[in-house]
Amino acid sequence: MESINLAPLLTFVFITTLTPGPNNISSSSMGILYGYPKSVNYLAGIAAGFFVIMLLSGIASRTIFTLIPQLEAAMRIIGALYILWLAYKTFKSSYQFTQHDSPLLGFNSGLLLQAFNPKVWVYGLTLYATFLAGITSNLLYLVISAGLLAGVAFFCTSTWALSGALIGRMLQRPYLQKGLNILLAILLVYTAIELSGLLAGAFSP
Repeated sequence: MESINLAPLLTFVFITTLTPGPNNISSSSMGILYGYPKSVNYLAGIAAGFFVIMLLSGIASRTIFTLIPQLEAAMRIIGALYILWLAYKTFKSSYQFTQHDSPLLGFNSGLLLQAFNPKVWVYGLTLYATFLAGITSNLLYLVISAGLLAGVAFFCTSTWALSGALIGRMLQRPYLQKGLNILLAILLVYTAIELSGLLAGAFSP
């Protein structure tokens, strides 16, 4: 198994999973309207669906790279470009939260949301085609990594559900919003450069 560069991997995982998207915004809404205890079933459904999609992403990446191994280098470039696009979107984000009187959602709703959440699919395919490409040939490692990523997703949606109202108020302050956007965008740019291999080339003898 190839070594995994943890710094850019963890940066990408936590920024992508913590920033606003369908999972986090809906979890925040559930937390604000119904409280955390009543939202747990929905959050568990999100985590379960996340696990399934991460596993499918890993298997898909393994199959593709087995058939066409030359694609791995191309996917690193594509992944880096996607992360740069994500950095741009993060920098421009306005964090405009809207609250609706949504019905209480349960496990099945959280599970089904993942099948139609493009952010999760692109995230999973990017991870396993780039950062975690070295483990895709081992089913046990795939299951473990998918479980860990689902755990991170549950932690992040729980954070939004528990403190959604506070996060929403804080991010309406322009200076906090802009500062956070700049910091996250810089970290994502670093991640993209590290993934592309440009840093290794620049500092190699």
